[in-house]
Amino acid sequence: MQFSDIAGQHEIKRRLIQTVLENRISHARLFLGPEGSGSLPLALAYAQYISCEDRSEEDSCGVCSSCRKYSRLIHPDLHFSYPFFAKHKDDTALSFIEEWREAFLANPYLGLDEWRDQLDAENKQANINIAECHQIIKKLSLKPFESEYKVLLMWLPEYLDKEGNTLLKIIEEPPQKTLFLLVAQSQDQILNTILSRTQLIKIPRLKDGEVKEFLLGKLHLQEDHAARIAYLSEGNIQTAIKLSKEESNNNFGLFTGWLRMCFGNRGMQVVDFAETASRLGRENQKNFLRYGTKLMREVMMILAGSDNLVHLPQNEKEFVGNFGRTVDLASAEAIVNELEKAHYHIERNANAKILFLDVSLQFIKILKFKTLPKGTQYIYS
Repeated sequence: MQFSDIAGQHEIKRRLIQTVLENRISHARLFLGPEGSGSLPLALAYAQYISCEDRSEEDSCGVCSSCRKYSRLIHPDLHFSYPFFAKHKDDTALSFIEEWREAFLANPYLGLDEWRDQLDAENKQANINIAECHQIIKKLSLKPFESEYKVLLMWLPEYLDKEGNTLLKIIEEPPQKTLFLLVAQSQDQILNTILSRTQLIKIPRLKDGEVKEFLLGKLHLQEDHAARIAYLSEGNIQTAIKLSKEESNNNFGLFTGWLRMCFGNRGMQVVDFAETASRLGRENQKNFLRYGTKLMREVMMILAGSDNLVHLPQNEKEFVGNFGRTVDLASAEAIVNELEKAHYHIERNANAKILFLDVSLQFIKILKFKTLPKGTQYIYS
């Protein structure tokens, strides 16, 4: 993984390269950024740059023996740790290394849901267990085989429970030429004892233009399609990849039709819609709800008088403008809240038919009374 392979984050890349050129390599660094921002591939590109045998002032060479092994994730001095779904108490990350290589090489921006699907883990709890902590200590006690440094890249240290304290000594006083690169999404969920022993580098969410450039260059989408997906992804390349794989994206027609039938209080059509939506599949349902949330936020922008900040295709822009004349800001905000709650419950395997029917009833109340009555209860599962 070279820096040039990673979307955006030019300032972060420059800073990382500078630490190597100036011989300021920290032994424990925490890459903190939201899902899909590129924090995981950045950490790997940084490790590859450090180990490269012929690096330049801009990137690793990509062709030396070290770089070739890094590109296949098989370098003997590169070790990975990540959450997994243990079947036995002595399982470690090495038990799933082939699946990890396959998942990462297919998509360096993967999230935990994609990793879960790769392992067919269903609803099992992910964690980094005590056996893995002991394995890390054992691996890092060995001398480097080929490179000057040996590297442990740990993805999502948030899943280290109190067992993570086992690693405190080796993180604080690592063997010579040993690097810890931690890649996290939530600072609050990391053990404070580990957090205090790392040097933090914050990775911002990607800009829409950077996501669009990635979609054009890597996935070869049409420009209009790439711009639309980049807008919906909110800086998350993993989300953008999922959206790009949809065989037919009729979210606009489906969502606007849903609002119209709720606005007209068409009971039988609402029941039919709930049946149709329940058959979309969990990921398509999440994408649909995410799309609706984005569109309604544009309605809120119109209502707030910020028309100049709305950047949508013509048909969507026309709908947003027309719908904005039928609701007030409080109603639009209430609809957004319902969509966000529905997305939350879909992620947790709610009964989709009941959920969409119930959300439809809430929409009818909102559109009829302009605001949702306080104390409304929800029955999604």
